[in-house]
Amino acid sequence: MCAVTQHLLRPGARTVTQLDGLGVRRGGVLLVHASMRSAGGDAGDLAAALRRALGPEGTLVVPAFTPENSDTSRSYLDRVRGLSEQARAAVRAAMPPFDAATSPAHAMGVLAETVRRTPGALRSGHPQTSFAAIGPAARALLRDHRHDCHLGEDSPLARLYEADAQVLLLGTGFESCTAFHLAEYRVPAPARRRYRCVVASEGTRRWWEYEDIELDDGDFAALGTDFVRRMPAGSVRTGPVASAPSRLFGFRAAVDFATGWFKDHRPGGS
Repeated sequence: MCAVTQHLLRPGARTVTQLDGLGVRRGGVLLVHASMRSAGGDAGDLAAALRRALGPEGTLVVPAFTPENSDTSRSYLDRVRGLSEQARAAVRAAMPPFDAATSPAHAMGVLAETVRRTPGALRSGHPQTSFAAIGPAARALLRDHRHDCHLGEDSPLARLYEADAQVLLLGTGFESCTAFHLAEYRVPAPARRRYRCVVASEGTRRWWEYEDIELDDGDFAALGTDFVRRMPAGSVRTGPVASAPSRLFGFRAAVDFATGWFKDHRPGGS
């Protein structure tokens, strides 16, 4: 069997070709938000294709958020809406404490959970908005994720900005673009609020409360539309990855654009 035929028969070979054509940088850092429902196929094969496209010197990063362990999260508020206080207390009592080594990231989708569980993958320590990564830059990107900083200057997002990462929205829209959250920290005097979640500490389960900025992704879709429309041609590249319509763009460009956009479009932003 010839080498070309062997290559084409490898699982994900077509996807690697698509990623190369889209502009994924070999040896770079790539933050991926993915919908396997849109992509189709097997999440393990897709993760492997992403790593092959990045090459041995590249690093793959995914969000590994855990809203299930918080009674201030949107998912909790949706779950308990209309319940009695006794029923709400039962939900809180059953919440699993966050453990960086074992807590699943089901809310982030099958690909993110697959990457998190890949041997050699690392995970940052924030009990609600952790990230997982695999590759040579993983440790540097994920270390020192402060527990009172969801997605700001003391989170992996700031390290991704410094690393000149790329963002791949694989079958997802800009409403999933976590890069935009870093921009929320870079506007003057962002609103702040209290957060609460359950964590595992020395074998015990305890509640932890902290203050951080008020995160809001409600206008990310509109922000993304303006980002595509106003950036120079070629800044946002589009094309299929597996079976999913996808977009690839620079992390820094997205954050810088969003910072200015929030100042112009959010109350008190200027």
